[in-house]
Amino acid sequence: MSFNTALSGLNPASADLNLKSNNIANVNTAGFKQSRAEFADVFAVSAFGSSDTAIGNGTVLNNVAQQFEQGNLDFTDNALDLGISGQGFFALAPNQTSNEIVYTRAGAFNVDSDGFVVNSAGQFLRTFPVNPDGTVSSTSITSTTALQFPSTAGTPQATENVALANNLPSTAASLTGAIDPENATTYTNATSVTIFDSLGNEHIVTLYYQKTTTVNEWAVEAYISGADIIPAATTTPVQLGATTTLTFDPTLGGELAAASAFELPFSFTGTDFVSGAAAQTTTINFQGSTQNSGGFNVTGLTQDGFPTGRLSGLDISDDGLVRATFTNGQATPLGKIALANFSNAQGLKQIGNTSWTETLDSGQVLAGEAGTGVFGLIQSGALESSNVDLTAELVGLITAQRNFQANSKAIETNNAITQTIINLR
Repeated sequence: MSFNTALSGLNPASADLNLKSNNIANVNTAGFKQSRAEFADVFAVSAFGSSDTAIGNGTVLNNVAQQFEQGNLDFTDNALDLGISGQGFFALAPNQTSNEIVYTRAGAFNVDSDGFVVNSAGQFLRTFPVNPDGTVSSTSITSTTALQFPSTAGTPQATENVALANNLPSTAASLTGAIDPENATTYTNATSVTIFDSLGNEHIVTLYYQKTTTVNEWAVEAYISGADIIPAATTTPVQLGATTTLTFDPTLGGELAAASAFELPFSFTGTDFVSGAAAQTTTINFQGSTQNSGGFNVTGLTQDGFPTGRLSGLDISDDGLVRATFTNGQATPLGKIALANFSNAQGLKQIGNTSWTETLDSGQVLAGEAGTGVFGLIQSGALESSNVDLTAELVGLITAQRNFQANSKAIETNNAITQTIINLR
């Protein structure tokens, strides 16, 4: 019996050595979670035996418990290196449409030949679908899709609205007659605005301001180069829309009067542009303009059009929203990285490659967005390192070795006692 008791100590001690060796071997494995050997004693007593004098029958390896403590975040220069600060796992699938989901804390991702974000094993990162404003439309793990970079250039958008605020000098001399863009004596000031057509082509619209003979009143006209307009026979400026009048109220410090017509709409048909762009209507809003003793200057200018753009990069926020950024300054939301959690993470089944799968012991997957509920935040440009404490593991390795040696010594002692008994004469 004593041989079996000592042997029962050897087997768990050997398992403990193997486990600590595995922890040490993965000290540099991103997303790795160390395990701990848990032992239990073996104590058997017959139905009519005395437990007061019974001696235990050794030990047994009761469980290999995974330890999911947070590892340190090591920062990198790769935006697709992702680390989770807090609870949660990344969800991965072996192919684009598979419902077989595996979970990992290792966030070293790259882009494959088709533009999908995958890990080194070719597993696809899953994201929640999002609306155009970046809000999630569904947080079910079954609704997640593989994250893919757009293969096309950023679509251009025609300018529909321009907001232009100026300060017009109140001391300027009044002028009479019509505005002539080619005669500087017919207008007081001028400024230009860049607009875009539906094909992303740039067009320069120049606005001419004329202080009229009516007190606190200015006439404004918009012109475009004739080279942009069919038949493009001349570069002579062509007026867009009608003349608008800006009236300023001196009792309000020179702000636009409430009754002032401060919007100047103009439109093109699809055949007006040499570029062949679609019809568009653009409105210039002068709200915020003033007339005071200062000189002429532009105090505000925005417009909502933009040209064709090329994919320039990727932006991943700490809540997991992935946006593709383009050279035209636009950002398109592609999805929101899905995070998963479990009631009992230690019940997950290890499958290698620092990945786990759901089991009955772990409970059903709980999916959600980073930064909500129990889920941690996502750090782009960082990898979570192994949570193995190398110093503690080396000390534990020595302890496990001593344990193994002690059990071996017990077997040696039992053998000596047995040999002594056999040699009795």
